[in-house]
Amino acid sequence: MTKYITEGVYMKLTFSSLQWMVFILAGSLVAPIAIGDAFGMTQAETADLLQRSFLIIGVSAILQALFGHKLPINEGPAGLWWGVFTVYAGIVASGALTVADGLQQLTAGMLISGVLFLLLGMFRIISSVRALFTPLVTGTYLILLVSQLSGSFIKGMLGIGYLQEGADSKVALTSLFILILSIVLGKSRVKWLRSYSILISLLLGWGLFRILNLTKETMHSNTTFAFPELLAWGMPELSSGTIITSLFVGMLLLTNMVASINVVEKAYETEKKDYEPINYNRSSIMMGINTWIAGLFSAVASVPISGSAGFILTTKMFSKLAFIIGNALIILISFFPPLTFFFAGIPAPVGYATIFLPFSSMIGLAFKEYRSELKSENNLFIISTSLMVGIGSLFIPAAALKEWPNIIVTLLSNGLIMGMLTCMILEQFYKRRNSHQHVQKED
Repeated sequence: MTKYITEGVYMKLTFSSLQWMVFILAGSLVAPIAIGDAFGMTQAETADLLQRSFLIIGVSAILQALFGHKLPINEGPAGLWWGVFTVYAGIVASGALTVADGLQQLTAGMLISGVLFLLLGMFRIISSVRALFTPLVTGTYLILLVSQLSGSFIKGMLGIGYLQEGADSKVALTSLFILILSIVLGKSRVKWLRSYSILISLLLGWGLFRILNLTKETMHSNTTFAFPELLAWGMPELSSGTIITSLFVGMLLLTNMVASINVVEKAYETEKKDYEPINYNRSSIMMGINTWIAGLFSAVASVPISGSAGFILTTKMFSKLAFIIGNALIILISFFPPLTFFFAGIPAPVGYATIFLPFSSMIGLAFKEYRSELKSENNLFIISTSLMVGIGSLFIPAAALKEWPNIIVTLLSNGLIMGMLTCMILEQFYKRRNSHQHVQKED
């Protein structure tokens, strides 16, 4: 009897780890490939960037899970850094910078941001930042996050830019089938189907795309084993613009980190699960180390991803061990280029359809945050204004800002940050005003 119980535990751990692995991979493939395309990298250079990205994502998540926030929160290429890379790609395209100079300046920028995270964590400043993340801010963050991602999800599932420039009806119908399958499995009364809904949906979806001949040709490697290359873009190159931009991005990413940790913490509270109290200063130190690793390995710095909360609530997987093993598998994959290319062959529409439910479920978390805040007229004004600013910023054409300074472009082109900052500023303004009025009445 004990033997069967032990086998059952090992099997559960194995499948849980594999599911974490595919969830992390599905959300981490787009950024490196898009950046490689933006900088005109060859297929081999993009493949090397993908390999280094896998290593960084896995190492960063394990370091945070063991020594930082100590929660199962997957890491992924930071959207803000992705935006900065895109801005620099535009500067390179204009002829103002060479590709080498642009990438070396970005490497320096990540190293500077890493130092900022380390210093803020060591001087215990992050705890004061944490106080700004009230239910209003967290709810606004979640709604804006899903709003920002929803366009990519729908475009991806319609096959826009996948096999052809426009929408592809065959890809769209197949993606819709996979989405319905993932929802049915995710809501199933059968526990093991519900727990492994993402893994099952991805494998069946990938197989279906292969049968229907909807997969792209995968990259091939001449080497079986290769250690990801250090400073693949060359030595870091400092510039005044890079220093200012990286410090600014670093401060914004701190709020992103705190928000992500806060959201996953709420998921644990919702399920009444025990977890170690979060040390945000220690998390900042780990984020500094992780950003340095990304700079040294010439890739996009990672950040904790809020989507982990949706994944955990959908699958009911709270095990940290399975999460660590899943990330260890991603690190292992990064040492074997053929495996890297194999998993990079996951069709983007399948990835989007598979992880649609975990991300959409975060809207429910947002409503729970707002639930006790909607009775106040001031709070309603803060929510509506913040969402208007944040969602409106998502529709600013990138070309419209190309003549503006990099810092302003980085801020205005990110609706998530714009809305969240608006919410924080307005809420603090009303709190101070109410406090001042209260003092005056007492006098």
